[in-house]
Amino acid sequence: MKLNVLKSTLRGTVAIPGSKSHTIRAVAVASLADGQSIIRHPLASGDTFSAVHCYSALGAQIDTTDPDAWKVTGTGGVVKRPETIIDVGNSGTTLRLAMSSAALCRDRRGITFTGDEQIRSRPVGPLMASLTQLGARAESLNQNDKAPLRVYGTFAGGKTTIKCLTSQYLSSLLLAAGLAENDTEIEVTLLNEPDYVRMTLDWLDKQGIAYQNDAMRHFKIPGRQKYKGFDLAIPADFSSATFFLCAAAVLQDSDITITGLDFSDSQPDKAVVDYLRAMGADITVADNSVRIRAAQLRGAEIDMNRTPDALPALAVTAAFAKGPTRLVNVPQARCKETDRIACMAQELAKLGAGVEEMEDGLIIEPQPLLPAHLNGRGDHRIVMALSIAGMALPGTTVIDTAEAMNVTFPDYVALMTLLGAHMEIEINP
Repeated sequence: MKLNVLKSTLRGTVAIPGSKSHTIRAVAVASLADGQSIIRHPLASGDTFSAVHCYSALGAQIDTTDPDAWKVTGTGGVVKRPETIIDVGNSGTTLRLAMSSAALCRDRRGITFTGDEQIRSRPVGPLMASLTQLGARAESLNQNDKAPLRVYGTFAGGKTTIKCLTSQYLSSLLLAAGLAENDTEIEVTLLNEPDYVRMTLDWLDKQGIAYQNDAMRHFKIPGRQKYKGFDLAIPADFSSATFFLCAAAVLQDSDITITGLDFSDSQPDKAVVDYLRAMGADITVADNSVRIRAAQLRGAEIDMNRTPDALPALAVTAAFAKGPTRLVNVPQARCKETDRIACMAQELAKLGAGVEEMEDGLIIEPQPLLPAHLNGRGDHRIVMALSIAGMALPGTTVIDTAEAMNVTFPDYVALMTLLGAHMEIEINP
């Protein structure tokens, strides 16, 4: 599929769908809990349905027929071994979280995971090593520390040391550790994206799971705890809101209000509001809403370690600012669905931007830009970020692999169009 984008102005009010990260965590917790849970206002997307498929295979009963209230009957922590391979599609979050959940299975024949080409390129070696230290065992079937992989029970507890290039390794261990037979201690030597771990800890807090946390560097989690059924709503997704925030800041005469955003929530991408303010954006935050109007942006230096998913959108935004922008301290962006640092440098260069690629980020020097035929790299966040550039430029910008948006934001084009965006999906012949 292609996304064809024309110059646009955005005006109006838009409500952002639920958080992908919270929805997947809710599915995991509900699936490991005793009794029934109701997940209200979940995000329905490729990644979240991958989580549903995965945890259903591990023994949970998940009814998604009501799009506003998914019903989950949990396993009570008794994870079953499916007879078939679990395919997580494009969902790295699902794979990492489910690896530790699968390690709770007492059937020692092993549970096999795979995913699409991007998933099979993403490393999970540190998490595999920690599971082995904690009584389970994990092996990469191609011996490259990546999927396809097999996890053998049982996560018994103990001590492990882990380097978390991605926070998902630590979130995975934390979600499973309380259900282990014995206590677990986790020493963390490196932690990128700590706010996503805070999100996981918030779920443990809601469940009354006991743990000790020493500045995100050392955790102690008593074993033999239980998750219980819950009835909770999923907050709106700040990661998805990022594209609307950045677009309205860039596009001439734009003025939009985004509703449903909860700034008390732990989602790290709420920091995008602060990044844009540092660049001179006109933003007003009220109760449960944000208004943003177009303004002349200026370059800035932004430490993006806590918010790697915002890198593509901020890189495009920087290309329309006055003066250079440095997006720094985000090496983990190279290990997402794609190497987002390299891919964004290459695609922005096609538009005419001055871009310098660093090991841990990008330097963007604004230059006169022209529309181009761009490659979304099959990465949902790159496709949506490049659409912002298309809406700011005369002529038509064409972005390939637009189907990738379905992974996290299937309603992106529809919601942008409601605000006045000129974009449409073209099905490849």
